[in-house]
Amino acid sequence: MHTIVYQALTPRDMEQVCTVYRANGWSNYLGDTARLARAFAQSLYVMGAFHDGKLVGFVRCVGDGEYILYVQDLIVLPAYHRRGIGTALMHRTFARYPDVRQLVLVTDENDPVSNGFYTALGMSRDCNGYPVTHYFRVFAS
Repeated sequence: MHTIVYQALTPRDMEQVCTVYRANGWSNYLGDTARLARAFAQSLYVMGAFHDGKLVGFVRCVGDGEYILYVQDLIVLPAYHRRGIGTALMHRTFARYPDVRQLVLVTDENDPVSNGFYTALGMSRDCNGYPVTHYFRVFAS
């Protein structure tokens, strides 16, 4: 069995990035590939998981890396789910930013798989007692 190799994504990986999004039904990113490439280029941290040269998952983070790190995307090809790839990508993120004050992500509230996954990583849904309220404004795509 071949091992998963973790390495930074490059612009030449963007076609495979689109394949991973598409395989998971994440179509919002796929309308403008030039815009998507710019978003990846401006991201703070992007780490890919490769199996035999094929991108099978990645994590993409934005923020300043000191006070805030926002996990924009953590996504793995469905055929590679439950193999520890998402966990490994998140552990690499934690290791890269061990002193960041806030590591934030958003997932579907009613998704027990995602919520269980993030809880198992030691993340909390309740902000550990911090008195915060999350506000969102979503712009039309």
